Parts: sequence; structure tokens; C-alpha cells
Amino acid sequence: MSTIQSIQQSIATELEMLNNRISSTLASPNALMNQVVEGYLKSKGKQIRPIIVILSAKLLGKVNDNVIAAATSVELLHNATLIHDDVVDDTKLRRGQATINNIWDNHIAVLVGDFFLSSALFQAIETENIAIIKSITNLGKQLSIGEIDQIYNARYHTLSEDAYFQTIYRKTASLFVSCVEVGAYAVGASKEHTRLLSEVARLLGLCFQIKDDIFDYFDDEKIGKPTGNDLREGKITLPLLHVLLNDTLPQHEEMLALSKKEVLNTDEINTLINYAKSNGGIEYAYDTMHRLRNEAADILAQLPESEARQHFITIIDYIISRDK
Repeated sequence: MSTIQSIQQSIATELEMLNNRISSTLASPNALMNQVVEGYLKSKGKQIRPIIVILSAKLLGKVNDNVIAAATSVELLHNATLIHDDVVDDTKLRRGQATINNIWDNHIAVLVGDFFLSSALFQAIETENIAIIKSITNLGKQLSIGEIDQIYNARYHTLSEDAYFQTIYRKTASLFVSCVEVGAYAVGASKEHTRLLSEVARLLGLCFQIKDDIFDYFDDEKIGKPTGNDLREGKITLPLLHVLLNDTLPQHEEMLALSKKEVLNTDEINTLINYAKSNGGIEYAYDTMHRLRNEAADILAQLPESEARQHFITIIDYIISRDK
């Protein structure tokens, strides 16, 4: 049994409540909407984000109905962004299953994504907790700005680790931070404990995106996207960014100029990928994740000892070692 499966088993009751709530929230009077939603929910993934909501509540208090509503809200909002992203990127498969835009069309996919988003906001309001509502609505803004940041950096060839980390905080880590916030708010946790666990979530989220970025440098059918897809879209991620910022490396000026081309062909993409690999870019990205992981462990040590606290370390370790 994997470590994530072990965590899922330890909170099986709460996850059942979550999935029942998701199903009831997404029920509609429209037969087509129900058909699309039912098909989509057959592949719900590992649900790491709502798991973090539940674990945060367990670490800082006791799970209640508002915890489940908040977990439902973040999971629906996350899935709304995935559905919309699939339309923007013309993605055909996600989690090994055909996407909504692939099965139906973009029109239906956008509307279903909007339905998920509205349902997410409804669940946040159901808690009647203004702090939870503010966290969820702010999250929506952060995710949108993060995607625009990424487009800006690609379009204007911004090569800066500060810019990279700001972007991946907004587009990915902010979601994990919100998971912790809503879980903590739902159980009335102290401001200090909420702050500490939110910082753990930020570090965890950064690791998650760095590992996703590493996948783009290797060919693996499990990942579900072609090698070099980020570079094809003009995105310079940490492994390549690190070596491009090192002007002592051989061919530096040539590779820097190549990275700024508006359109890269397959050979050019492979050249940049190999340049990152051969000059320690992948190792640097892993070293960065391990540093962030150790920072998170040090912060967790300041929080109450419990099974839930250990589960956070397990999740970070899983994120760093996962193969898809």
C-alpha cells in the first residue's frame, strides 16, 4: 500500500463524507450536466488538496461539517481550473481519461467548469465563516494571476528565480495554502498555528510545481504530456532557468539566445533540455525540493505532535518521489 493510500485509509470516513457532498452539490435538474459530471467524477485522482484540508483540521482541532464543506469547496474550485485549463490547452487526456472538451466540446466544458466554480463558492458560503469565504475567493484571484504571470514571463523572456517562484506560488502553492487556511479556520485554530501550517503548505506547493516541471524534461507516458511541452509554450522552468542564469557554463550565450526564440522546433527543444540535464539543472531542482522539504519539517516540529503532523511529511515526500 502506498503512503498516500495509507493516509486515505486513515481518513476514509471523512473522505466518504467529502465525496458524498461533492456528488450532492453537483446534482442538477439538467440531464446533460449530470451526465457530464458523472463521467468526470469517475476519475477523481488522489484528492491531495481536500486531504490537506482534513489533515489541517485534525492537526489543529476536530473535523466538523464546515471542514467537509471547505474541503469540498477547494476540490471543486481546483477541478474548475483543470476543466478550463483543458480547454485553453486543448488537452485530450487527464488522469488517463478523455477530457470533457474532448468528449463533448469546448462550449460544454467551459459551462461545466463555471458550474464547478459556482458550486465551490456555494460550499464556501455554506460554512457561514467569512474567513473561509475570503480564502476561497482570494485563491481564485491568485490562480488567475499566476497563469497570467506565466504567460508574461514566457512572452517577455523573464529569467529570474524570484519571478519563477512568485509565479509557481500563485498558480500552484496558493491552492495548498488555502487548503490549510480553510481547514484551520473551520476548527477555530490559533493565528500562530494557522500561520505556521500555512507556511508548510506554501513549501509543499512549491515542491509540487517544481516536480511537475521536472517531468517536462523526461519522456514518460505516465505523465500524459509530451517532453518539452513547457518549452514549446515558451515556459522556462527551474532546471533550465538555473543553468541559463549561470554565465560561466560553456555555450551560455548561444543557449540563452536559443531560449528566447519565439518558436522552438523539436530539435531546439531537445537541445535546451539536454543542456539543462548535462549541466546539473535536474539535480539543482531536486536539491531545491529537498531544502524546501527540510524547512517544512522544521516548521512542523513547532506544531502539536500527532498522526496528522506526520502525514504532512509523508505527503511532501510523496510529492518529491512521485512518478506522475
